[in-house]
Amino acid sequence: MEDFLQQLKALSSAEDFLQFFAIPFDQKVLNVSRLHILKRFFQYIRQETPLAQADELQMFTTYRALLVRAYGDFVKSTPAQEKVFKVFQDADGRQHVSLDSLKATMPARVAA
Repeated sequence: MEDFLQQLKALSSAEDFLQFFAIPFDQKVLNVSRLHILKRFFQYIRQETPLAQADELQMFTTYRALLVRAYGDFVKSTPAQEKVFKVFQDADGRQHVSLDSLKATMPARVAA
C-alpha cells in the first residue's frame, strides 16, 4: 500500500490524477474546473470511511470512484453552482465591502 500512496503523492495536476486512475476527461471541463475537481475529490476522500487495512486494489478502486464522482460534478455543473471554494459560498460569490471599511484601511493624510 505504501507504493500506491507514494504514487499518489507524486501526482500534481488534475490531468495527472485523471490519467493515473485511467479516467477519460474533456480538456474543456478541466480547463475551467481543475482546482475545483481536485478539491472536491479530496473532500470526498475525507468523507469516506477510512480504509486502514485496505489493499492497494481496494484503495485504487475507491479513490477512482471518488474522482469519477468529483469530475462528474463539474461535467454537469459549474464551479459557481458547486460552491467548492469559500469565495463562491459567501453571498453567491459576491463580496460586499462598505465605503467606511475601505476608508478605515487608508493611511491618514499628512497635512502639507
